[in-house]
Amino acid sequence: MSESTSPQHLDPATAPPTSYLDEPQTIGNWFIRLVKGILVGIGFILPGLSGGVLAVIFRIYDPIIRFLAKPQHRFIRNVIYFVPIGIGMCIGVVLFSVVVDAAFGKYAAQFICLFIGFVVGTFPSLFRQAGRHGRGPLHWVILAVAAVVIFVIMLVGGQSLIDVTPSFLVWLASGALIGLGVIVPGMSPSNFLIYFGLYDKMAAGIKDFDFGVIVPLVVGLAVCVLLFAKAAAWAFDRYYAGMYHFILGMVVGSSLAIFPTVVFPAFTDEGLATSGLSLGGAVALALVLFVVGTVASWLFSKVEDRVSVQREALEAAAQGTD
Repeated sequence: MSESTSPQHLDPATAPPTSYLDEPQTIGNWFIRLVKGILVGIGFILPGLSGGVLAVIFRIYDPIIRFLAKPQHRFIRNVIYFVPIGIGMCIGVVLFSVVVDAAFGKYAAQFICLFIGFVVGTFPSLFRQAGRHGRGPLHWVILAVAAVVIFVIMLVGGQSLIDVTPSFLVWLASGALIGLGVIVPGMSPSNFLIYFGLYDKMAAGIKDFDFGVIVPLVVGLAVCVLLFAKAAAWAFDRYYAGMYHFILGMVVGSSLAIFPTVVFPAFTDEGLATSGLSLGGAVALALVLFVVGTVASWLFSKVEDRVSVQREALEAAAQGTD
C-alpha cells in the first residue's frame, strides 16, 4: 500500500503540482485570476472594505506576500501567475473610479452591502483555514482584540472628518496607506481617505488619468508593500494561527464598523434624499445585494475548498523550498 501511494509511483499526468505556480495555465484559470484581481482592485478604493481582505477571501494573499517577500524565487513563473491579477487590479481600480465619480455617492451603502456579503459568504471557509494548524484560547483572544480595536478606530474616525489639501506628498502617503491595506487585511484605506477629504479627489484623478495623482499613489503603495511584505511572510511562517486569527478579527471588526459609519447613515432622511430612494426601497436594495454577495461568495468558496487539501500541500512544499 505505502509503495503504491509514494510520490515516486504517482503518475506525472495526475500527480498534484508541487506549488501553486505549477497549476495548469489554462485560459479558464487565467480569467479566474483576472476576475479576482478586478474584485481586489475594487476593494482598494471601495469605502469600508480592504483589498487585503478580498485577497485573503480569494486566496491570493499568501502567494502575493510570499512573492513580494522573496521575488527572486521562481521569478518568471511568479510574473506569469500574477500578470492577470495585476491587470485585473488595474481594471478594478479604474473601472470603479468611474463608478465612484458618476454614481457611487448615491448608492454607497447598497454597493458596500454587496461586498459585505462577499465577506460573510466566505467567512466559514476563512475560519476553517485559520484553524488548520490548531486553535487555542490565545487565538480567540487575538481575534476578539483585533476586532474591537479596528471597530473602535473606524467608528471614531468615521465621526471626525478632516479636509487635507492634496499635494504630491499627500498622495504619496495615501498610496502608502493603500499599501498598508494590502499588508494588513481588514484595514480600509478608503475610509481614512474619506476622513481626510481625499477620496473623491483620488477617484476623480484616477478616472481622468491625472498622473499627478496616479504616480505618487503607485509609488507610495509599492514602497509600503515591498517594505512590509517580508515581515508579513516571516510572521505567517512562524505564527500562522495567530496571524490568521488577527486577520479574521480585522475582517469582523471592519465589517461591523461599516454599518454605523457608512450603511446606516444612508437610511436617514439626508441619505434617502441623496439616493432618491424610499426607506423601504433603500433597505430592500441593500438586503438584495447583501444576499447576492453572500450567496455568490459562498458558492465561490465551495469551489475553492474542493482543492483546499491540495493547496495546503502546495504551501507546505513552497515553505520547504524557502
